[in-house]
Amino acid sequence: MGWLDKVLRRNSELESLFDLDLIDETNHRVYLKQMALETNFNFIARTISQSDFRIMKNGKRQFDDWHYLLNVRPNTDQTAAKFWQDFIYKLLDENEVLVVLTDNNDLLIADDFERIEYAVYPDIFRNVTVKDYTFQRTFQMDEVLYLTYNNKKLTKFMNGMFKDFGDLFSRMIEISMRNHQIRGTVDVDATGKLDEKNQNRLQAFIDKLFQSFKKNTVALVPKLKGFSYNEVSKGEGKGQSIDEITKLKKTLVDEVANILGIPTALVHGDLAEYETSLKAYIKFCIGPLIKKIADELNAKLVEKADYLKGDKVEVKGVTEKSAIENANNADKMVASGAWSRNDVREKFGDERVDDPRMDEYVITKNYQTLDELEGGENE
Repeated sequence: MGWLDKVLRRNSELESLFDLDLIDETNHRVYLKQMALETNFNFIARTISQSDFRIMKNGKRQFDDWHYLLNVRPNTDQTAAKFWQDFIYKLLDENEVLVVLTDNNDLLIADDFERIEYAVYPDIFRNVTVKDYTFQRTFQMDEVLYLTYNNKKLTKFMNGMFKDFGDLFSRMIEISMRNHQIRGTVDVDATGKLDEKNQNRLQAFIDKLFQSFKKNTVALVPKLKGFSYNEVSKGEGKGQSIDEITKLKKTLVDEVANILGIPTALVHGDLAEYETSLKAYIKFCIGPLIKKIADELNAKLVEKADYLKGDKVEVKGVTEKSAIENANNADKMVASGAWSRNDVREKFGDERVDDPRMDEYVITKNYQTLDELEGGENE
C-alpha cells in the first residue's frame, strides 16, 4: 500500500473520486489585428450605408430600376444598407471591390476574381466567384462596378506592426494572468517514495478538490489528516497590467483610425470633441469615399452625352449638414440674396422644388424679390 493510500484510507469513498478526469484547461488567444480592423472598417461602412443614391435626369430624380437596386434591394439576399456596408468593408479590407450585374438584375459583390489588364482596351474580369458559384463568362470593365482603395500605408502597417503588437499583447496577458493567479502549496504527511505515478495521482486529487471551489456555490471538502493546504497568493495582483493592456488595444485602434482618416475621438465616443471631429471625419474620410463611389456610378450608369447635359448620379445623406440644426444659417443664406431657396435646399441634401418662385433671389427679412425691392425704393 502506497503513502497516498494511507492518507486516503480513512475514507474509502475519496479513493473512488481520486481517478476521475479533473481539469480541462483552455488557452484563449486574442487577435488584436482583427479587433482594430473591425472597429474602424465597420465604423466607416455603417456611415456609408446611410447614403441615398439619386438618379438625376433633367434636374429631377428618377424612380427606376437603378433607384430600387441602389436604395432598396440590390439582390435577393441583401438590403441596400447591408450591401453597401459589405461593399465598403471589402474595399477597405482587400483594397479593392468588384460588383457585377447578373441576368436577373441582381447586384452581387464578388468574393474572388481574376483581373486581366490591357493597355489600350478595357480590362476584363474572369473566374468571378460569388459564394459557391463561379461565373463562366467574363466581364468587361464597363460592365461592372470596380473600386480600389490604394492605401499602401495601411497595407504595410498591417503586414508589419500587427505582429509586433500581437507578441507584446500576448506577453502582457501572460504577466497579468500570473499577477492574478491563486497559488498555494499542499503539505502531505508521506513517508513513501514520491515517484511520478504517485505525484500525478496527488496532483489530480488536488485539482479535483479545488475545482469544486471554482464551480460550486457551496463546496464541502473533507479535512484529511496529514493533508493541508497553504495559500501563497490570493490572486489580488495590482491592476496596472490590466490598464496597460487596455492602453495597448486603444493605441492599435487609434493607429489604424489615423491611417484611414477617422478622428479617434469619434471611435472612442469622446463627446468633448464631437463637432470638430465629425467635420474632419466627413471631409477627409467619408467625402473622398463618397466621391469614389459617385464617380464610378456616373462612369458606368450615365452616358457621356447625358452627363454633359446635366444627368448624373448623386450620393446624398452623409456629407450634407442637417437643415434643422442649421436653420439660422439657411435663413441668412436666403435673406442675403446670395442663394435662392432651391439652392439652399440642394446644399442641405434636399431636392429642388418645381416652382419658379423657389428660384428667385430675395433679400432682407421680408423676403422681397430684388425687383420688388427696387420698385419700392423708386416709389
